[in-house]
Amino acid sequence: MPDSDRPAFAIRKTRTRFLGLTMDECIQAFFGGNALVAVLVLGLITVFLFREGSGFFKQNQSNIEVYRTAGLEYVDHLKRQEADHTALTRYLFDLRVRVFKHHTEVEGATLGEANQQLIAFDDYSYDFGDTVEPLREAVYDLSESVTATKTRMLVNEDRLVERQQLRDAGAVEAAEAVVIEEIDLVAARQPLLAFRPVYGQINGQFAASLLSVLAAEAPAMPTAELEARFTRFHELVEQYIDGFPTVEAALNTWDPNEPIPTWKSWTSFITGERWLTASFWQDWYGVLPLLTGSLMVSMVALIIAVPLGVGAAIYVNQLASVREQNIIKPCIEFISAIPSVVLGFFGIAVLGQAIRIISQWDWLSWVPGFPVVERLNALTAGVLLALIAVPTIFTLAEDALQNVPRAFKEASFALGATKLQTIIRIVIPAALSGIISAVLLGLGRVVGETMVVLLCAGNRIAIPDFTTGIAAFTQPVHTMTGIIAQEMGEVVQGGIHYRALFVVGIVLFFIALFINFMAQKIVQRYRISIG
Repeated sequence: MPDSDRPAFAIRKTRTRFLGLTMDECIQAFFGGNALVAVLVLGLITVFLFREGSGFFKQNQSNIEVYRTAGLEYVDHLKRQEADHTALTRYLFDLRVRVFKHHTEVEGATLGEANQQLIAFDDYSYDFGDTVEPLREAVYDLSESVTATKTRMLVNEDRLVERQQLRDAGAVEAAEAVVIEEIDLVAARQPLLAFRPVYGQINGQFAASLLSVLAAEAPAMPTAELEARFTRFHELVEQYIDGFPTVEAALNTWDPNEPIPTWKSWTSFITGERWLTASFWQDWYGVLPLLTGSLMVSMVALIIAVPLGVGAAIYVNQLASVREQNIIKPCIEFISAIPSVVLGFFGIAVLGQAIRIISQWDWLSWVPGFPVVERLNALTAGVLLALIAVPTIFTLAEDALQNVPRAFKEASFALGATKLQTIIRIVIPAALSGIISAVLLGLGRVVGETMVVLLCAGNRIAIPDFTTGIAAFTQPVHTMTGIIAQEMGEVVQGGIHYRALFVVGIVLFFIALFINFMAQKIVQRYRISIG
């Protein structure tokens, strides 16, 4: 039938067909295909994360087995005892600095006069420091022995991997040519076992030397506060000596052949307080300091961003004039267009230094953590992350307020409520689920940020000293995103360090998944309540 004899709607329907599909069906297939691609990409990312990270725990278990079998676990008991003595020495040095400042700043003594008054204190400190020398020499000798054993064991592991790779490639003769050294572990551990009775003698001499120092005439302290600190030093040394039998018992009960349970590789990662890589002694992969740093930075960011973002959303949506809305909304939303690396440079060059200078003002000395010692810390990174989170929280919270039915406000006004009463008692409660969802999505934005925390958080892999209270937020930290960005380019593919970073990524994945799940639940509840 020619087109002239067909109805107009039939002609339009025919012309909008493409490969046998109508235009509506083509559009539906286009968007459906894009949605399918998004789901597939997300699935591939998830599979890739778990595939690359799944082998970590087996490798970590092997890592801990070498640590025990080679004897490093044995020597670490002695190293901790030596490290505790070093900590006490630092305490004594800090006390000397305080006494020196008192002599120079309060009494007005010259540097020479102050040092002259501290001769007795210095002699006391030297005597205390010398007490650890026999233990330190023993630790040095044993460390050389166990590290040599560990190196030989790791070389054998590498050669076993090389031999297996050659066999898989079909080079059987080359695989058999790879030499695997036989290690006599019984002979290698003999110095450790022979040290047990010697350690008892060293321990007794060590304790006697410390008690002798404590019993000697103590240097005079110029103030009651410094005297109290010196008394506390004596108490800490006595507690230190009381722990010697525990170390001796740990050495006597140490069994190099005791198997490492599977759960140990999991708990050492989840609750481990050390992230130590490329160490000549022992590598540790504990996510706890990284998780703590991420949570601290996120907490600072939310404390700042939530009042600013939600407050701005309420003002713009409920109180601002049209002209103010046209100025404020684009300005806030423009913040999200600023590259995070630019904000990071701003934190390094301006914000961190400004916070440190402000913290030195005398009238702010009451603030916990002031004056700030490190300009790059959790506080600096958190303030910048707050700036990044504000646009997300503002936009979503403003949308939630905008979706509150107009009838709610009109009914409130009809009952005689003021505009402020209506906002506080009607609008905000009605939009509360949406506002909470905005906060959670802002948290997800903060947790996933990399460049700002990498540049401004200080990158110290250690759990801050929470005994200082709020001042802990002025200490440098490292984060999960920062460690991945910093170390991924330096690791060997397939190695334990490589897989450990992917497991950190999996932890981040689950955190982001949980945050988004909670946000979706709250949004769903919000929609139901509005409906």
